[in-house]
Amino acid sequence: GGTQTALPAVRDGFSPQQIDLGRHLFFDPLLSGDHTLACASCHQPEKGFADGLAVSVGANGALGTRSAPTLWNSAFLTRLFWDARSSSLEDQAQGPLYAPNEMNNTPVQLLSDLNANAVYRDLFQQAYGDKGPIQLAQIYRALSAFQSSLISLNSRYDQYAHGNHEALSTKEVAGLNVFRSFVARCAECHQPPLFTNNQIAVIGTPEPEGMAFDIGAEKTFSSAKLKGGFKVPTLRNIAKTAPYMHSGAFETLREATEFYNKGRGHAVPEGVEMNLHWHIWEPDLGEDELDLIVAFMQTLTDETNTPRMPINLPSGLALPLATPVSRDLKEIVATQ
Repeated sequence: GGTQTALPAVRDGFSPQQIDLGRHLFFDPLLSGDHTLACASCHQPEKGFADGLAVSVGANGALGTRSAPTLWNSAFLTRLFWDARSSSLEDQAQGPLYAPNEMNNTPVQLLSDLNANAVYRDLFQQAYGDKGPIQLAQIYRALSAFQSSLISLNSRYDQYAHGNHEALSTKEVAGLNVFRSFVARCAECHQPPLFTNNQIAVIGTPEPEGMAFDIGAEKTFSSAKLKGGFKVPTLRNIAKTAPYMHSGAFETLREATEFYNKGRGHAVPEGVEMNLHWHIWEPDLGEDELDLIVAFMQTLTDETNTPRMPINLPSGLALPLATPVSRDLKEIVATQ
Protein backbone atom coordinates (compact mmCIF):
# COMPACT_ATOMS: atom_id res chain seq x y z
CA GLY A 1 0.00 0.00 0.00
CA GLY A 2 2.97 2.36 -0.18
CA THR A 3 2.97 5.46 -2.34
CA GLN A 4 6.30 4.62 -3.98
CA THR A 5 6.91 1.30 -5.74
CA ALA A 6 9.10 0.32 -8.66
CA LEU A 7 8.15 0.62 -12.30
CA PRO A 8 8.41 -2.49 -14.49
CA ALA A 9 10.62 -2.55 -17.58
CA VAL A 10 9.56 -0.13 -20.29
CA ARG A 11 9.58 -0.56 -24.05
CA ASP A 12 12.37 1.63 -25.30
CA GLY A 13 14.95 1.93 -28.04
CA PHE A 14 12.79 3.71 -30.60
CA SER A 15 14.22 6.61 -32.56
CA PRO A 16 12.48 10.01 -32.68
CA GLN A 17 11.84 9.38 -36.39
CA GLN A 18 10.07 6.10 -35.63
CA ILE A 19 7.94 7.73 -32.93
CA ASP A 20 6.94 10.58 -35.23
CA LEU A 21 6.18 8.19 -38.08
CA GLY A 22 3.94 6.27 -35.68
CA ARG A 23 2.24 9.51 -34.68
CA HIS A 24 1.29 10.23 -38.30
CA LEU A 25 0.12 6.66 -38.87
CA PHE A 26 -1.92 6.72 -35.67
CA PHE A 27 -3.98 9.72 -36.79
CA ASP A 28 -4.25 8.77 -40.47
CA PRO A 29 -7.48 7.17 -41.81
CA LEU A 30 -5.37 5.72 -44.64
CA LEU A 31 -4.80 2.76 -42.34
CA SER A 32 -8.45 1.69 -42.50
CA GLY A 33 -10.08 -0.25 -45.29
CA ASP A 34 -12.37 2.56 -46.42
CA HIS A 35 -10.08 5.42 -45.35
CA THR A 36 -12.55 6.82 -42.83
CA LEU A 37 -11.18 5.54 -39.51
CA ALA A 38 -7.85 6.00 -37.78
CA CYS A 39 -6.43 4.47 -34.62
CA ALA A 40 -7.26 7.86 -33.07
CA SER A 41 -10.96 7.38 -33.87
CA CYS A 42 -11.25 5.04 -30.89
CA HIS A 43 -8.24 6.37 -28.95
CA GLN A 44 -8.78 10.11 -28.78
CA PRO A 45 -6.20 12.16 -26.87
CA GLU A 46 -8.79 14.46 -25.35
CA LYS A 47 -10.67 11.46 -23.92
CA GLY A 48 -7.71 9.81 -22.25
CA PHE A 49 -6.95 7.88 -25.45
CA ALA A 50 -10.34 6.17 -25.17
CA ASP A 51 -13.47 7.27 -27.07
CA GLY A 52 -16.17 8.04 -24.51
CA LEU A 53 -18.38 5.17 -25.69
CA ALA A 54 -19.52 2.02 -23.90
CA VAL A 55 -18.26 -0.03 -26.84
CA SER A 56 -16.47 1.33 -29.88
CA VAL A 57 -17.97 1.82 -33.32
CA GLY A 58 -15.93 0.56 -36.27
CA ALA A 59 -16.10 0.29 -40.05
CA ASN A 60 -19.52 0.85 -41.62
CA GLY A 61 -20.95 1.61 -38.19
CA ALA A 62 -20.23 -1.91 -36.92
CA LEU A 63 -20.56 -2.19 -33.16
CA GLY A 64 -17.58 -3.51 -31.21
CA THR A 65 -17.81 -5.82 -28.24
CA ARG A 66 -15.74 -3.95 -25.64
CA SER A 67 -14.78 -0.50 -24.49
CA ALA A 68 -11.67 1.09 -26.00
CA PRO A 69 -8.96 1.02 -23.30
CA THR A 70 -6.63 3.92 -22.65
CA LEU A 71 -3.18 3.81 -24.26
CA TRP A 72 -1.43 5.78 -21.54
CA ASN A 73 1.58 3.89 -20.14
CA SER A 74 1.06 0.93 -22.47
CA ALA A 75 4.87 0.88 -22.82
CA PHE A 76 4.99 -0.77 -19.39
CA LEU A 77 2.42 -3.49 -20.08
CA THR A 78 3.14 -7.10 -20.98
CA ARG A 79 -0.49 -8.04 -21.58
CA LEU A 80 -2.73 -6.06 -23.91
CA PHE A 81 -6.44 -6.06 -24.79
CA TRP A 82 -9.08 -6.57 -22.13
CA ASP A 83 -8.73 -10.34 -22.45
CA ALA A 84 -4.90 -10.22 -22.37
CA ARG A 85 -4.63 -12.04 -25.68
CA SER A 86 -1.62 -10.06 -26.88
CA SER A 87 1.84 -9.89 -25.33
CA SER A 88 3.41 -7.12 -27.43
CA LEU A 89 2.45 -3.76 -28.86
CA GLU A 90 3.37 -4.99 -32.33
CA ASP A 91 0.98 -7.91 -32.05
CA GLN A 92 -1.71 -5.72 -30.51
CA ALA A 93 -1.58 -3.26 -33.42
CA GLN A 94 -2.68 -5.94 -35.86
CA GLY A 95 -5.96 -6.68 -34.11
CA PRO A 96 -7.79 -3.39 -34.76
CA LEU A 97 -6.22 -2.94 -38.20
CA TYR A 98 -7.74 -6.11 -39.63
CA ALA A 99 -10.84 -6.73 -37.51
CA PRO A 100 -14.01 -6.42 -39.68
CA ASN A 101 -15.81 -4.49 -36.94
CA GLU A 102 -12.88 -2.13 -36.36
CA MET A 103 -10.64 -0.73 -39.13
CA ASN A 104 -11.50 -3.55 -41.57
CA ASN A 105 -8.27 -3.42 -43.56
CA THR A 106 -6.09 -6.18 -45.02
CA PRO A 107 -2.30 -6.48 -45.03
CA VAL A 108 -2.28 -6.34 -48.84
CA GLN A 109 -4.29 -3.10 -49.01
CA LEU A 110 -2.38 -1.52 -46.13
CA LEU A 111 0.96 -2.07 -47.85
CA SER A 112 -0.39 -0.98 -51.21
CA ASP A 113 -1.78 2.29 -49.85
CA LEU A 114 1.35 3.21 -47.93
CA ASN A 115 3.81 2.22 -50.66
CA ALA A 116 1.83 4.30 -53.16
CA ASN A 117 2.33 7.40 -51.00
CA ALA A 118 5.60 9.24 -51.64
CA VAL A 119 5.50 11.11 -48.33
CA TYR A 120 5.15 7.91 -46.33
CA ARG A 121 7.92 6.21 -48.31
CA ASP A 122 10.20 9.09 -47.34
CA LEU A 123 9.12 8.98 -43.68
CA PHE A 124 9.72 5.22 -43.53
CA GLN A 125 13.16 5.66 -45.08
CA GLN A 126 14.02 8.30 -42.47
CA ALA A 127 12.76 6.03 -39.68
CA TYR A 128 14.46 2.80 -40.78
CA GLY A 129 17.20 3.80 -43.26
CA ASP A 130 15.72 1.35 -45.75
CA LYS A 131 15.07 2.45 -49.34
CA GLY A 132 13.07 -0.69 -50.14
CA PRO A 133 9.28 -1.07 -50.04
CA ILE A 134 7.49 -0.46 -46.75
CA GLN A 135 7.13 -3.67 -44.74
CA LEU A 136 4.37 -4.71 -42.34
CA ALA A 137 6.81 -5.14 -39.46
CA GLN A 138 7.91 -1.52 -39.92
CA ILE A 139 4.32 -0.32 -39.67
CA TYR A 140 3.71 -2.28 -36.47
CA ARG A 141 6.97 -1.08 -34.95
CA ALA A 142 6.21 2.58 -35.73
CA LEU A 143 2.78 2.33 -34.10
CA SER A 144 4.42 0.65 -31.10
CA ALA A 145 7.01 3.41 -30.92
CA PHE A 146 4.33 6.07 -30.80
CA GLN A 147 2.28 4.27 -28.16
CA SER A 148 5.43 3.79 -26.06
CA SER A 149 5.86 7.56 -25.96
CA LEU A 150 2.55 8.02 -24.12
CA ILE A 151 3.92 8.18 -20.60
CA SER A 152 1.82 9.60 -17.76
CA LEU A 153 3.71 9.73 -14.45
CA ASN A 154 3.51 13.35 -13.32
CA SER A 155 0.05 13.70 -11.81
CA ARG A 156 -0.65 15.52 -8.58
CA TYR A 157 -0.52 12.12 -6.90
CA ASP A 158 3.02 11.60 -8.20
CA GLN A 159 4.08 14.99 -6.92
CA TYR A 160 2.66 14.05 -3.52
CA ALA A 161 4.37 10.64 -3.56
CA HIS A 162 7.70 12.31 -4.32
CA GLY A 163 7.48 14.59 -1.32
CA ASN A 164 5.30 17.57 -2.23
CA HIS A 165 2.61 17.09 0.39
CA GLU A 166 0.87 20.26 -0.72
CA ALA A 167 -0.01 18.61 -4.05
CA LEU A 168 -3.09 16.87 -2.59
CA SER A 169 -5.87 18.30 -0.49
CA THR A 170 -6.80 16.87 2.90
CA LYS A 171 -9.79 15.15 1.28
CA GLU A 172 -7.65 13.63 -1.46
CA VAL A 173 -5.10 12.32 1.03
CA ALA A 174 -7.96 10.77 2.99
CA GLY A 175 -9.13 9.16 -0.26
CA LEU A 176 -5.64 7.78 -0.88
CA ASN A 177 -5.66 6.25 2.59
CA VAL A 178 -9.03 4.57 2.00
CA PHE A 179 -7.87 3.43 -1.47
CA ARG A 180 -4.81 1.64 -0.08
CA SER A 181 -6.42 0.36 3.11
CA PHE A 182 -6.85 -3.33 3.90
CA VAL A 183 -10.59 -2.71 4.00
CA ALA A 184 -11.09 -1.24 0.54
CA ARG A 185 -8.14 -3.14 -1.00
CA CYS A 186 -8.17 -1.05 -4.19
CA ALA A 187 -4.37 -0.82 -4.28
CA GLU A 188 -3.91 -4.57 -4.16
CA CYS A 189 -4.89 -4.80 -7.83
CA HIS A 190 -4.47 -1.15 -8.85
CA GLN A 191 -0.92 -0.95 -7.54
CA PRO A 192 1.04 2.27 -7.76
CA PRO A 193 2.78 3.67 -9.65
CA LEU A 194 0.99 2.27 -12.74
CA PHE A 195 -2.21 1.61 -10.79
CA THR A 196 -2.53 -1.82 -12.37
CA ASN A 197 -0.84 -5.12 -11.53
CA ASN A 198 -1.06 -6.17 -15.20
CA GLN A 199 -2.93 -9.32 -14.21
CA ILE A 200 -6.31 -10.90 -14.91
CA ALA A 201 -9.08 -10.52 -12.34
CA VAL A 202 -12.54 -12.08 -12.24
CA ILE A 203 -14.73 -9.53 -10.51
CA GLY A 204 -18.24 -10.28 -11.79
CA THR A 205 -18.89 -7.04 -13.65
CA PRO A 206 -22.41 -6.83 -15.10
CA GLU A 207 -23.01 -6.67 -18.83
CA PRO A 208 -25.20 -3.81 -20.06
CA GLU A 209 -28.75 -4.70 -21.02
CA GLY A 210 -28.87 -6.38 -24.41
CA MET A 211 -25.27 -7.60 -24.40
CA ALA A 212 -24.37 -11.27 -24.13
CA PHE A 213 -22.17 -12.50 -21.29
CA ASP A 214 -18.49 -12.01 -22.19
CA ILE A 215 -16.24 -14.90 -21.09
CA GLY A 216 -13.15 -12.67 -21.41
CA ALA A 217 -9.81 -14.29 -20.60
CA GLU A 218 -11.33 -17.77 -20.44
CA LYS A 219 -11.00 -17.88 -24.24
CA THR A 220 -7.45 -16.51 -24.25
CA PHE A 221 -6.08 -19.07 -21.81
CA SER A 222 -8.60 -21.90 -22.34
CA SER A 223 -9.18 -21.80 -18.60
CA ALA A 224 -12.63 -22.08 -17.03
CA LYS A 225 -11.39 -20.42 -13.84
CA LEU A 226 -10.87 -17.22 -15.84
CA LYS A 227 -14.46 -17.08 -17.09
CA GLY A 228 -15.51 -13.45 -17.06
CA GLY A 229 -11.95 -12.37 -16.24
CA PHE A 230 -10.37 -9.23 -17.67
CA LYS A 231 -7.10 -7.38 -17.40
CA VAL A 232 -6.93 -4.99 -14.47
CA PRO A 233 -6.99 -1.56 -16.16
CA THR A 234 -4.75 1.29 -15.16
CA LEU A 235 -6.37 4.11 -13.22
CA ARG A 236 -4.05 6.68 -14.76
CA ASN A 237 -6.17 9.45 -16.32
CA ILE A 238 -9.24 7.49 -15.23
CA ALA A 239 -11.26 10.70 -14.85
CA LYS A 240 -10.99 11.16 -18.63
CA THR A 241 -12.04 7.68 -19.80
CA ALA A 242 -15.68 7.18 -18.82
CA PRO A 243 -17.64 4.96 -19.16
CA TYR A 244 -15.97 2.20 -17.17
CA MET A 245 -15.30 -1.56 -17.20
CA HIS A 246 -14.76 -3.74 -20.27
CA SER A 247 -18.26 -3.07 -21.55
CA GLY A 248 -18.75 0.49 -20.38
CA ALA A 249 -21.29 -0.71 -17.85
CA PHE A 250 -20.82 2.24 -15.49
CA GLU A 251 -21.29 5.82 -16.59
CA THR A 252 -19.40 7.46 -13.73
CA LEU A 253 -16.43 6.80 -11.47
CA ARG A 254 -18.78 6.84 -8.51
CA GLU A 255 -20.90 4.03 -9.99
CA ALA A 256 -17.80 1.98 -10.81
CA THR A 257 -16.46 2.43 -7.28
CA GLU A 258 -19.80 1.57 -5.71
CA PHE A 259 -19.88 -1.74 -7.62
CA TYR A 260 -17.13 -3.10 -5.36
CA ASN A 261 -19.11 -2.20 -2.27
CA LYS A 262 -22.34 -4.00 -3.17
CA GLY A 263 -21.28 -7.48 -2.17
CA ARG A 264 -19.36 -10.36 -3.64
CA GLY A 265 -20.95 -11.72 -6.82
CA HIS A 266 -24.03 -9.52 -6.68
CA ALA A 267 -23.99 -8.96 -10.47
CA VAL A 268 -23.05 -12.49 -11.63
CA PRO A 269 -25.73 -13.75 -14.03
CA GLU A 270 -27.95 -16.52 -12.74
CA GLY A 271 -26.61 -19.93 -13.70
CA VAL A 272 -23.07 -18.70 -14.47
CA GLU A 273 -20.26 -20.15 -12.37
CA MET A 274 -17.43 -17.67 -11.84
CA ASN A 275 -14.27 -18.01 -9.77
CA LEU A 276 -14.36 -14.52 -8.27
CA HIS A 277 -11.08 -12.91 -7.22
CA TRP A 278 -10.56 -13.16 -3.47
CA HIS A 279 -10.22 -9.36 -3.20
CA ILE A 280 -13.88 -9.04 -4.19
CA TRP A 281 -15.82 -9.07 -0.92
CA GLU A 282 -18.05 -6.84 1.23
CA PRO A 283 -15.94 -3.89 2.44
CA ASP A 284 -19.06 -2.07 3.67
CA LEU A 285 -17.62 1.36 2.96
CA GLY A 286 -19.68 4.40 3.84
CA GLU A 287 -20.98 6.83 1.25
CA ASP A 288 -18.39 9.37 2.34
CA GLU A 289 -15.59 6.82 1.92
CA LEU A 290 -16.70 6.03 -1.62
CA ASP A 291 -16.66 9.76 -2.37
CA LEU A 292 -13.13 9.98 -0.95
CA ILE A 293 -11.88 7.19 -3.25
CA VAL A 294 -13.34 8.98 -6.27
CA ALA A 295 -11.73 12.23 -5.18
CA PHE A 296 -8.36 10.50 -4.95
CA MET A 297 -8.65 8.83 -8.37
CA GLN A 298 -9.21 12.23 -9.93
CA THR A 299 -5.70 13.21 -8.81
CA LEU A 300 -4.21 10.63 -11.21
CA THR A 301 -4.68 12.84 -14.26
CA ASP A 302 -1.50 13.81 -16.11
CA GLU A 303 -1.59 14.69 -19.80
CA THR A 304 1.78 16.44 -19.95
CA ASN A 305 2.99 14.19 -22.76
CA THR A 306 -0.12 14.44 -24.91
CA PRO A 307 1.21 14.45 -28.49
CA ARG A 308 0.41 17.14 -31.02
CA MET A 309 -2.04 16.11 -33.70
CA PRO A 310 -0.55 16.42 -37.20
CA ILE A 311 -1.61 19.59 -39.01
CA ASN A 312 -1.61 17.76 -42.33
CA LEU A 313 -1.59 14.01 -42.84
CA PRO A 314 0.74 12.42 -45.42
CA SER A 315 -2.29 10.82 -47.07
CA GLY A 316 -4.01 14.17 -47.58
CA LEU A 317 -7.09 12.76 -45.83
CA ALA A 318 -8.92 14.68 -43.14
CA LEU A 319 -8.22 13.95 -39.51
CA PRO A 320 -10.93 11.63 -38.17
CA LEU A 321 -13.86 13.29 -36.46
CA ALA A 322 -14.56 12.61 -32.81
CA THR A 323 -17.01 9.84 -32.00
CA PRO A 324 -20.55 10.69 -30.84
CA VAL A 325 -20.87 12.25 -27.42
CA SER A 326 -23.43 9.67 -26.26
CA ARG A 327 -22.20 6.88 -24.03
CA ASP A 328 -25.54 5.10 -24.01
CA LEU A 329 -25.04 1.66 -25.49
CA LYS A 330 -28.75 1.19 -26.18
CA GLU A 331 -28.75 4.39 -28.22
CA ILE A 332 -25.78 3.16 -30.26
CA VAL A 333 -27.39 -0.23 -30.85
CA ALA A 334 -30.58 1.47 -32.01
CA THR A 335 -28.66 3.12 -34.84
CA GLN A 336 -27.34 -0.17 -36.23
